[in-house]
Amino acid sequence: MITINCIGAGRWGPNVIRSITNLPDARVRMVCDLDEERLDRVRRHFSDIATTTDVDHAIEDAHADAIVIATPVRTHHRLARAALDAGKHVLVEKPLAPTLQECDDLIERADRSGLTLAVGHVFLFNAGIRKVKEYIDSGVLGRILYVHATRTNLGPIRDDVNAAWDLASHDLSIFDHWLGASPIWTNAYGQCFLSGDQHDVVVAAYRYPRDVMGFLHVSWLNPRKVREITVVGDRKMAVWNDMDLLEPVRLYDKSASTTRPPPYADSFGATRAIIRDGDVLIPKVSGPEPLSAECADFVRCIRTGEQPMNDGRMATAVVETLIASQRSVEQNGERVVIERAPRRASRQSPRPEPEPAGAL
Repeated sequence: MITINCIGAGRWGPNVIRSITNLPDARVRMVCDLDEERLDRVRRHFSDIATTTDVDHAIEDAHADAIVIATPVRTHHRLARAALDAGKHVLVEKPLAPTLQECDDLIERADRSGLTLAVGHVFLFNAGIRKVKEYIDSGVLGRILYVHATRTNLGPIRDDVNAAWDLASHDLSIFDHWLGASPIWTNAYGQCFLSGDQHDVVVAAYRYPRDVMGFLHVSWLNPRKVREITVVGDRKMAVWNDMDLLEPVRLYDKSASTTRPPPYADSFGATRAIIRDGDVLIPKVSGPEPLSAECADFVRCIRTGEQPMNDGRMATAVVETLIASQRSVEQNGERVVIERAPRRASRQSPRPEPEPAGAL
């Protein structure tokens, strides 16, 4: 049984606590938060879970194998570093940290101690996202031309990061996962409508290897909650709509191509677009709740020593893109080349099974 302590019981923390308590091979022993009202809610719903306002007590707890961190981004590095130094495996919410130096520091500490470091890019565990990944990898869509994401809602508005760091981090992790690469450069624009220092609306373009384009629009200031990504290939197209619970993925047998004119064509219309408009396939998409799958994978990686799909290196690539996007926004949309720092390959050697945690 893997024993986990959770730090942070705000908007997202209770969801993580619930998901872990539902796993057959893991349990939550302790929840830490500075707000006593939040801890009261935890005690009402989970009577067997201890609570504390002392972060050090939760991290240093000898009974805990791992720490989950669901706190503001500015605290991620400090808390995750302390947990890793205490010999605990760590699942920290996205984004991993606000700076590359902090991200690299956490990766190095996890590697040095042989500990699992996972980051809460939960949409990588979404069944619809995985179905589209199957279409891309199998070549069903053909050569990928571009991907376009929209993620909007009226709130919730955060004060620790802007809309890109909050929302675009999801779509950038999906883009990287689908395309098997990170972007080369970006042009990004944003506006602070609600406050003077946090961009609540951001639109951005990204150039990926093999001339694939990525586009995204994220906003806290929109009348509709939208989570949708379109993937356009030269053979077929796919749409993932997370708000459609019954039919989240649609595969469109549609494409467009052009015919080239003969060498001495004298007709203005010699180059024509050929539109193919075929059927729409709605595949059966099923799987566990993404957060439950993420928590289960974290526990599995603790047991086996395997590197999680949402590891520190993958998360750091997203942070590199977010930093470049922010720089482009601050430069009024100027193109920013994303310089990727060299990193060592992930460790792959399995670790021994952890000793069972002690009783309360």
